Amino acid sequence: MTDMTIVRAVQTCLACPSQWDAWTDTGQYLYLRYRWGTGTAEAFPSPDVDTWPDTDATIAEFDTGRDLDGTISLTEFCAQAGLTLELAAVPEH
Repeated sequence: MTDMTIVRAVQTCLACPSQWDAWTDTGQYLYLRYRWGTGTAEAFPSPDVDTWPDTDATIAEFDTGRDLDGTISLTEFCAQAGLTLELAAVPEH
C-alpha cells in the first residue's frame, strides 16, 4: 500500500471497468482501474499514454474477491488501495 492523497479525480469509465484519471497533492498522475474484482493504481508521468513507460508502474493493487465485478465507487477504491481521498476530489465526468 501507499501513502498518497488524491485531490482531483476524473472518472473516465463508469463500469466494466470503473476507472479514473487522478492527481495527488504533489501533482503525481495516477491511473485507477477496477475490473474483474481487482483494483490497480499506477503512477505515470501524465494521462497521455504515449508518455507511459513499458515498466510496471503499479503502486497499489487489491482483490475484492468479487470476480465478475467491474463497478466500484472512488471512495471504496481508495479505501481498498490505501489511498487518501480528499473531499475536494469529487469525481468529475
